[in-house]
Amino acid sequence: MIISDWKVRDVDEIWRLCDLVKIVVLVKDIPDLTDIKIGQDRRPILVSVKRKINDLDKRALESAVQLKEKYGGEVVTLSLGDEKTRTTILDALSSGADSAYIINDKELIGLDALTTAKVLSFALKKLAPFDLVLCGEMSLDTLSSQIGARIAEILNISQVMYARRIDLVGNKIKVERELEYCEEVVEAELPAIVSVIREINEPRIPSLMNIMKAKRKPVIEWDSKTLGLSVEELKKLSAIEILDVKAPLVERKRIMIKGETPEEVAEKLVEALRSEGVLRDLQ
Repeated sequence: MIISDWKVRDVDEIWRLCDLVKIVVLVKDIPDLTDIKIGQDRRPILVSVKRKINDLDKRALESAVQLKEKYGGEVVTLSLGDEKTRTTILDALSSGADSAYIINDKELIGLDALTTAKVLSFALKKLAPFDLVLCGEMSLDTLSSQIGARIAEILNISQVMYARRIDLVGNKIKVERELEYCEEVVEAELPAIVSVIREINEPRIPSLMNIMKAKRKPVIEWDSKTLGLSVEELKKLSAIEILDVKAPLVERKRIMIKGETPEEVAEKLVEALRSEGVLRDLQ
């Protein structure tokens, strides 16, 4: 039996690979960025904008499901959200997650990266023991790339970021990671947290049968009291205060180009672009 195309060193490791694993996937539901419009006050209009799972988190979930299919075990998702998250999380359940946990508390909305990591860390302690935590390298709404690393530090567990391939080797996680100027293969002791990049896989499209089954899978909601969190203490830890969110101010010159023929208009357009430094003559 081939366990992996990565070499397994001894029989004991093959035996340990047969142990069931518990994988927790951090899943964030975000507004569909393609549906967001900007109002006259330069603020994003979020009313009626659909929510969906962060794309990189879906790829982390796909990696978790692939590991479960290979070695057995359990995949659960963990989200910090609100009432709408319960609907969005059905996508994760239909894609292979066995159950979902949602931290739903109005007092925990709008936290920064540090306090969000604190909340998720408390939830992970409640879900322990686990073998592996997977997440996307960033969420596409904030692009902070901090949550995974912060959780690893808080829980004092191994961390490997920017994974494009993941496998289990005995009681370790083996990761091929892609950095800016090089690629490397690293191993880390379990439990560990790993963030994945877009290139790791292509998430599966759930079948109609799996979509129907998702509605019967358990979805558990927690609040700050369930986790033993003090909201007041959390807010004192927050290092960032968001004052406003606005799109950049763009002032157009409103230059209108007219001409008798399309050729004349095109010539004037090219000259205007050259004068603005947008175009330059090819030598």
